[in-house]
Amino acid sequence: MPKTLDKRPSATLPTLPGAAILLRTRRLLFWAFGAALVYGLLGVASKGGCPGGFTGGGGYLNADGQPTDVAPQCVNLTLQPSPTIFAVIAIVTLVAISRVLKSADSEAAAIRTLNKAVIVIVAIVGAWIVISQVSFWMIPITDWDGTGSFFIPFSFGAVNVDISPMNGG
Repeated sequence: MPKTLDKRPSATLPTLPGAAILLRTRRLLFWAFGAALVYGLLGVASKGGCPGGFTGGGGYLNADGQPTDVAPQCVNLTLQPSPTIFAVIAIVTLVAISRVLKSADSEAAAIRTLNKAVIVIVAIVGAWIVISQVSFWMIPITDWDGTGSFFIPFSFGAVNVDISPMNGG
């Protein structure tokens, strides 16, 4: 018995051989692009802090609350999307299409492979957004005393650190 589809094709499908696979491939590409767009929008955050402050007379206070003539250092952290995830999305997409071309023995198997790739992309992007946001917000910014460098533990996103003197007064 020849390999056939698990389901009968829709009457709205074109009669082109392999049209269902092309439609699923297009769907995979749309999901990959959409996931990358969502990650680019939700994979950002920022926070900052200044140990110290201002006195009533316009001077500065250091991290210990003592008056000082030197402006305290402030740290600003910015989370940006990790380029790794964009590469992972591209790799999963290309591997799925390559597997369909090399090892799919039927249209149904090809469609299953493409559907699994969509699920993998959405799961990875969703998990990475949550993990990167949680790891970013857990960076102990209040532990920094305003001197020396600022240590960032491992984060799942690209974190930029800007250390500058406190403005205003």
